Amino acid sequence: MKLRVNGKPTELPKATALIDYLHSLGVDPRAVAVEVNENILARSEFETTTLEEGDVVEIVRMVGGGRQP
Repeated sequence: MKLRVNGKPTELPKATALIDYLHSLGVDPRAVAVEVNENILARSEFETTTLEEGDVVEIVRMVGGGRQP
């Protein structure tokens, strides 16, 4: 199954739950924002969303920091 993740062609053996895919990458689901096919998902949707053939996925890590007052 082919899809695109963060602009790169990616292959998975079959349709895969988004939460399982994130875990396979070693990504903490609480520390990322995910967009699938131009739809930004709520974290509550990570467990119910299945990645399918042709999906376009963007995974963005949250980064803290900046200047302290």
